[in-house]
Amino acid sequence: MSADATNTERYNPKDVEPRWRAAWEEKEIFHTRNDDSRPPYYVLEMFPYPSGRIHMGHVRNYAMGDVVARYKRAKGFNVLHPMGWDAFGMPAENAAMEHKVHPAQWTYANIASMRKQLKSMGLSLDWSREFATCDPTYYKHQQKLFIDFLKNGLVDRKTAKVNWDPVDHTVLANEQVIDGRGWRSGALVEQRELTQWFLKITDFAQDLDDALDTLDRWPEKVRLMQRNWIGRSEGLALRFALDPAGAPADFSEIEVYTTRPDTLFGARFLAISADHPLAKALAADNAALTGFIEECHQVGTAAEALEKAEKKGFDTGLTVQHPFDPEWKLPVYVANFVLMDYGTGAVFGCPAHDQRDLDFSNAYGLGNTPVVCPPDVDPASFVVTDTAFTDDGVLINSRFLDGLTIAQAKEEVASRLEKEVRGGAPVAVRKVNFRLRDWGISRQRYWGCPIPIIHCDSCGPVPVPEQDLPVRLPDDVSFDQPGNPLDRHNAWKQVPCPQCGGAARRETDTMDTFVDSSWYFARFTDPHNESAPTDPAVANHWLPVDQYIGGIEHAILHLLYSRFFSRAMAVTGHLSVKEPFAGLFTQGMVVHETYRDANRTWVEPAHVRFEAGDSDARRAFHIETGEPIEIGSIEKMSKSKKNVIDPDEIIGTFGADTARWFMLSDSPPERDFIWSEEGVQGAHRFIQRLWRLVQEAAHLSATDGVDDEAAALKLRKAAHRAVIAVDEDIERLRFNRAVAQIYELANALQDALVPARKNGASAALVAAAREAATFLTQIAAPMTPHLSEECWALLGNEGFVAEAPWPVADRALTVEDVISLPVQVNGKKRADLEIARDADQASIEAAVLALDAVQRAAEGRPVRKIIIVPQRIVNVVV
Repeated sequence: MSADATNTERYNPKDVEPRWRAAWEEKEIFHTRNDDSRPPYYVLEMFPYPSGRIHMGHVRNYAMGDVVARYKRAKGFNVLHPMGWDAFGMPAENAAMEHKVHPAQWTYANIASMRKQLKSMGLSLDWSREFATCDPTYYKHQQKLFIDFLKNGLVDRKTAKVNWDPVDHTVLANEQVIDGRGWRSGALVEQRELTQWFLKITDFAQDLDDALDTLDRWPEKVRLMQRNWIGRSEGLALRFALDPAGAPADFSEIEVYTTRPDTLFGARFLAISADHPLAKALAADNAALTGFIEECHQVGTAAEALEKAEKKGFDTGLTVQHPFDPEWKLPVYVANFVLMDYGTGAVFGCPAHDQRDLDFSNAYGLGNTPVVCPPDVDPASFVVTDTAFTDDGVLINSRFLDGLTIAQAKEEVASRLEKEVRGGAPVAVRKVNFRLRDWGISRQRYWGCPIPIIHCDSCGPVPVPEQDLPVRLPDDVSFDQPGNPLDRHNAWKQVPCPQCGGAARRETDTMDTFVDSSWYFARFTDPHNESAPTDPAVANHWLPVDQYIGGIEHAILHLLYSRFFSRAMAVTGHLSVKEPFAGLFTQGMVVHETYRDANRTWVEPAHVRFEAGDSDARRAFHIETGEPIEIGSIEKMSKSKKNVIDPDEIIGTFGADTARWFMLSDSPPERDFIWSEEGVQGAHRFIQRLWRLVQEAAHLSATDGVDDEAAALKLRKAAHRAVIAVDEDIERLRFNRAVAQIYELANALQDALVPARKNGASAALVAAAREAATFLTQIAAPMTPHLSEECWALLGNEGFVAEAPWPVADRALTVEDVISLPVQVNGKKRADLEIARDADQASIEAAVLALDAVQRAAEGRPVRKIIIVPQRIVNVVV
């Protein structure tokens, strides 16, 4: 395929881009073979939910991944760069209820639309590996994984407290509860007890925490977020003796877990969860306590929700003995901020040194006693009022602990209490605890992967036999009432027991959609394998993913669950790689100005025009009505605020390469990207400029008698420097800096061509210009693939630039003949010396002594010594 060699002046993306995409597809140049002998490289962007339209965030995310994929192919790797769809979830069911369309029909229509949009971007994706997680051919293997996990003790079924969305009628993960409300419905979340299926992620808590230290190609902030979520802590499990007066039968003590045993002498109360067995026993004949417990259940189970909620408690009238003083009694409260599933469901409160405890204590008039004093503060005058002291210090008001550091006090308390015995057991034992809880995957909805279990009254829960997989979702369901339609589908639900043959029923809960995205990266390695979720040899060949790219919003759950799945799949023999993603990059969001009319209604950018005001400040007006528009803050693009830009409009108007170039050029990729009309127009102008420069270089011919050897050498040096710089920048994902290097090479090529138009060019300059244009085409190809293919053909090259190797720079050309050496006099910089790189020591000394700045600094004193650090610095000692 060749480009028209005539000088067409303008680059026409509407003609060029579809032509090259068709050529790539016809030749299948992005199809990846597992048996390719080249070294493997796996680049993956987080796959999208098929909402129906891609947005500019998708464009940025996938453009970054595509740059890496194209670059690595040019560097000689066999690149795996697949695409699929995270296709289960509530939006499809909501659409079914709102538009009377089946979730599958809605989902696959959206996939078709988004696939077309993604293909218009010119992404070098292996579409032959495409799948959607709602395909039975995918979730069949997910069900197989569930059964294998169950056989290996990695699945549990238990009753637990959950966040219940009363509108969506489903369980929500803690992270799906925002300010006490469901993330989709906005309804106030309730706490309910349900029997659910759990994946035992806590079995790997220590390993998940330890292995974060090995992920040196992950952002530190993501590793910290995961470490905090896992929440490893070292502390004491401590038993407080319960005074018998008023205590229910069979309750003689309350065990707490604490990471701050050093603050025991500051204790003012003990608090238990509303779900603690003691609270339930006390509520059996206490209507007021029963009402308080029900009120506690209106708050979500997420730690964030508990932190934000007003701290409330119910005085049980019971007391416990202080472990170091039997005469010291602490009141026992039921409190709304204590979770039953963390530690033991009970804490002792030290208000002076914990803000939550202080807020509670102040609300109930319990006071506080400071027991840790800041350094350099008089303990006699140190008080705590509204802000707890949580920093380091020394112990005060703590009897035998006074004067110790916090670390020393922790050790002293632990040593003493673990030697004390009550009821035949130590009063305290050292313990490692984790904030991480097992992963409840049961969801009460239709559009998800069916859990492959059959419940039999005689046999209990029985796994569906492997030959009967997949358990398919029934098509004939109704969404005319709230709740899970699988519960109402008796023909699907009622089945014989696989073990005894008796009447039984299918599990009607489906899996949390995070399960779908926790192993898809492994399925991509062998997506057409019908017999197993993976071919372990193939999966181990490709994994871990070399470069994973996606939003910071997935820093905790998706990444943590994927890390668990890799470990669990290693246990079950499906792969042997524990960490799924070797390199992780989290890109910033795409943001845009917001606009409102006089009625405070959001207005789309496409309906706004701008004028310069009297003071050059921009003024905005509605295109149709002419009314003034308020220019608001720059925020993440969102449909609710209508500050979105349609990628189809940008690609249709300017071309995909312009959109890609602008997205990659404007700011560091980890930062938020501000979309602007001026920016995209500037990117389009540069695309046109590149095309004109390559055309001019391609058509340049030699003129006799022209002496421009110096210009030719200068251009060659610029070209070879650019290759090295772009190479290094893409390796480090510094896309905006790579773009800047391409700009510099374009400027250098233009500087060389301008005089050539007037005076002609020598054969040396013609060769240098063609070399520079070729390099320019190749290093821009990962970012502007269509334009680069057109330029590659125009320059007379065979095949595709997408298959061409990365240009090899001559490093000798990148070494400057003249260097600049800082010159110091007695250690203080006085001048810079420009001198030949290969100058000998005598020449450097003579040149330094001739500098006016050195002579002035010496003030007539004799020079005692000249110290030269080669090609680095010169120091004159006088």
